[in-house]
Amino acid sequence: MPRAGTAAFLPPAQFVHAPEALGRAWSQLDARAYTRWLATRHYENFHVVSFLLPKRLHQDFYNVYAYCRWADDLGDEIGDREESLRLLAWWSGELDGMYQGRATHPVFVALEETVRRHQIPRRPFADLILAFVQDQNVTRYAGWDELFDYCRCSANPVGRLVLYLCGYSDPERQRLADSTCTALQLANFWQDVTVDLLKNRIYIPFDVLERHGCLLDDLFARRFTPGFREAMRESVAKARELFIEGLPLIGMVDRRLALDLDLFSRGGLSVLDKIERQDYDVLRARPAISKFERARLLLGSLARLAFPRAA
Repeated sequence: MPRAGTAAFLPPAQFVHAPEALGRAWSQLDARAYTRWLATRHYENFHVVSFLLPKRLHQDFYNVYAYCRWADDLGDEIGDREESLRLLAWWSGELDGMYQGRATHPVFVALEETVRRHQIPRRPFADLILAFVQDQNVTRYAGWDELFDYCRCSANPVGRLVLYLCGYSDPERQRLADSTCTALQLANFWQDVTVDLLKNRIYIPFDVLERHGCLLDDLFARRFTPGFREAMRESVAKARELFIEGLPLIGMVDRRLALDLDLFSRGGLSVLDKIERQDYDVLRARPAISKFERARLLLGSLARLAFPRAA
């Protein structure tokens, strides 16, 4: 495994149990190397840096990604609810330490420079921690307002962080990014209904399930009923509405970021299309985008940027 000096590079769930890593004084050079390793080697199927992203921003994206990855893993990869809550509280304290000039953890040692350069406030980072804490305590949502409030912390901060890194901090772009990020979160929920059921989590709002007569016993038994179909139909329509609401952001940012935004939005809309084409039965098969479809989406996004009038 790669090393920085004498300290092993470890993913979060292993790092927190490694005294030699926790107790080490991390230099800026080694800290940046660690976040780069985490972003490019850990979870290899997640391409954190687009091939069109300016090289000057690569390290900043590695640093922000490493923070998000750590918070996510402390919530989902520890395997013990109480320990996850303790570690998330510790992570929040480390965040406070960075903003007070006391960064010691390699992620925060690297991230401190990014935060200062791009003038990123504490809130989007703190909101992400709140979302992962909520995951430990909340497994049901009464209505859309409750679910959107969760997305405000779990998804929207990511879009705002990307905007900060790319030089945008105005409320209108943030509002549009929030719509896109919430839509992406919802599309992921509707993709992974069966995955979340295994964790005893239901993200379809209860009032939607009740309105369409979808029973929890049928849901946990993975019985595809007319009630579930109609609940999913409403849920897919809600996500589609948010994607469309956020699309104008693509024309309000530079072309490199616009390509990524277009790809994410069209990819999410494609997931919703797949759910519709399988008659909303996500209990039988998980809708996914194939490599060929991803290539087609990329070509479509490039064409829209090259020929905006035609698009």
